[in-house]
Amino acid sequence: MLIETPYKNGDTVSLKLSSGEEIVARLEEETSTKFVLTKPMVLIMQQEGLGLAPYMFSVSPDAKFNILSTTVSCVAKTVDQIADQYTATTSNIQIV
Repeated sequence: MLIETPYKNGDTVSLKLSSGEEIVARLEEETSTKFVLTKPMVLIMQQEGLGLAPYMFSVSPDAKFNILSTTVSCVAKTVDQIADQYTATTSNIQIV
């Protein structure tokens, strides 16, 4: 039986915060007390369907964000469709 880790550093992950927000970001590091993320985006509902918006507007989009693990309800690897949209939104790479 092949055992696969659910996510690893460098993956695009989704985090559900205790506030109810859902964040999609690149996982840089996970410790027992925090998640270190880059380019976090929040899911928003648009007329065309789900969209992504910056998690914080008042900081550099390239900053590293420390999210305390006590504020995270759950974390999982992001599904491919949303991960591809995240990659296209946060970089010059277009997934076809």
